[in-house]
Amino acid sequence: MPGRDQLTGQKALSGNKRSHALNTTKRTFDLNLQKVTVLADNGSKKTVRVTAKNVRTLKKYGLVA
Repeated sequence: MPGRDQLTGQKALSGNKRSHALNTTKRTFDLNLQKVTVLADNGSKKTVRVTAKNVRTLKKYGLVA
């Protein structure tokens, strides 16, 4: 699923596929984006698309609704 992380701004990386014969073709390493409901400072809830790594960080600090 292409796109950007709405909190950190991360985007997909690009690189090469390598076959057994070491042929190269371009590919993208897409982000693992998830929809998460986050608590804002004023107590309201907002749905954002963030990477799975950032979901763990949000849960660690108790910001996930």
